[in-house]
Amino acid sequence: MAGRPPADEHPGRRLWPLYAAGFTTAFGAHGVAASLGGPSSEAVTSLLVLGGLLALYDGAEVLLKPLFGTLADRIGARPVLLGGLVAFAAASALYAVADSSGWLWAARLGQGAAASAFSPSASALVARLSPAARHGRAFGGYGFYKSLGYTLGPLLGGVLVWAGGLRLLFAVMAVLAVAVAGWAALAVPAVPPLPRTRQTVVDLGRRLAERTFWQPTAALAAATAALSVGVGFLPVTGAVAGLGPVATGAAVSVLAACAAVVQPVAGRAFDAGRITTRSGLGLGLAVAAAGLACALLPGLAGLLAAAVLIGAGTGLITPLGFAALAASTPRERLGQTMGTAELGRELGDAGGPLLVAGVATVATLAHGYAALALLLAVAPVVMLAGRLRR
Repeated sequence: MAGRPPADEHPGRRLWPLYAAGFTTAFGAHGVAASLGGPSSEAVTSLLVLGGLLALYDGAEVLLKPLFGTLADRIGARPVLLGGLVAFAAASALYAVADSSGWLWAARLGQGAAASAFSPSASALVARLSPAARHGRAFGGYGFYKSLGYTLGPLLGGVLVWAGGLRLLFAVMAVLAVAVAGWAALAVPAVPPLPRTRQTVVDLGRRLAERTFWQPTAALAAATAALSVGVGFLPVTGAVAGLGPVATGAAVSVLAACAAVVQPVAGRAFDAGRITTRSGLGLGLAVAAAGLACALLPGLAGLLAAAVLIGAGTGLITPLGFAALAASTPRERLGQTMGTAELGRELGDAGGPLLVAGVATVATLAHGYAALALLLAVAPVVMLAGRLRR
């Protein structure tokens, strides 16, 4: 059958290198987050420079993910995956060898461009290489390891910078990418591109305007916005409440852990039919909105409740959103769809903190939390109203 995954006695083995690729892109994005103040961090001299290095990586992803997703559909996702990992290793090695501030910026731009290639390709391969009945579990595992990369990135990056500076961090990133590329070359089978009908810009716009695309993508963007706000602003709320860095750091760790642990559970429940796309996305948005509302409560209890609920809501939405996109997308367009959906997540990642910060500037941080919570809470109500109308 066209588009059927190649036969394999152990189908799960084909997905492990893809999970490792998800960890790599997340670790690469946030690995430099703790580089300020390291023993050889003269290249990172201020919070502004650090913010620029983080934004450069994400900015390249925003611009290039849809393009590389389309390329994966055209020539096959496996070559784009391997090429992106090799390019990531080369960009990382560039600074590890050159060790100058100018090459640091070039290396971050190269890392972001390379991640734009192998990230949507990995998502498309997860969908192609797993049966439709196991898409929830497959994307739950992919999201789990990607969340580990986001969680451990600042911690492991900080340890590496402390031990040997930014050059050691970038050298480890290069080795990691080479190892994952080699693993993928051995374990991931060739999945040839499927025949595609000609698609105009109007056809693409019509497909992206369908409910089956924009609802999961909007939910993924909203979940990423809540997660980014939780990671960025909950420590500020804790500090204002007089809590120390240990307590605020623990809250962020709890948030990330809940997001990671819930994803495989949600994926298995989706595959078993215990939860549907609509109910799961609506529940996830409501839980994340409740978490943002808990951030208004004083003290450590409010902070931890916010972290748990934001993490759980995000973990519920992520595998269901990607599984829904995989189910509704023609298999020959999976790369393009995943790349565009990843673009939506990146916009949420940037838009959530901007919204909260903007409202906090003219009012208070509590008003910023409330504004984002209101946006997230409206979505389940709209989805329920649409269902009742039908």
